Amino acid sequence: MPMEDHKIIELFFARSEEAIAHVREKYGPMCRKIAANMLNDAEDADECVNDTLLALWNAIPPARPQLLRPYIARISRNQARNRLVYNKAQKRSAEMAISLEELDGCLASPDSVEQAMEGRDLTRAIERFLLTLDEDSRNMFLRRYWFYDSVEEIAEGFGVSKNKVKVRLFRAREKLRAYLLQEGYLYETGNIRSGI
Repeated sequence: MPMEDHKIIELFFARSEEAIAHVREKYGPMCRKIAANMLNDAEDADECVNDTLLALWNAIPPARPQLLRPYIARISRNQARNRLVYNKAQKRSAEMAISLEELDGCLASPDSVEQAMEGRDLTRAIERFLLTLDEDSRNMFLRRYWFYDSVEEIAEGFGVSKNKVKVRLFRAREKLRAYLLQEGYLYETGNIRSGI
């Protein structure tokens, strides 16, 4: 049985290398899936898992995340993104490109999505928006646009048709666009407000 997160964090604070082993066991598959979805290369994905573990070791302490899973997921995403830059990839994996393209109607462009998501204000606005969605729609949205899962994987995970997933994601994107317009993060033209 995997160790509880608060105990893993205590191992990091004790500078025990057991912490890495427990994270690899409990969250390694998640990290690998995130990296594989972004990179579409098994060897690069494995290296990203190792880079994630090293980054986690260097971050804790002083960081003490309240929720370890999303904290590790964020580090894993950043490591995979860094790998894309390092490889000077001209093309992103199909699922990542498709999922970012889907958000194109809400934000200016896929590149702007990546840049804008770094903005604290916009990130908080999107977090508030996600709380307005029902649980299934929110989880589908996160699986698609945070973990870059395919529509097929999401449909299988929720036991619904691909069409139902597509419709829910479409409605969520439309709601996000309206929400960002209302909050002043997006202009009618679809451009992100400057300074974000």
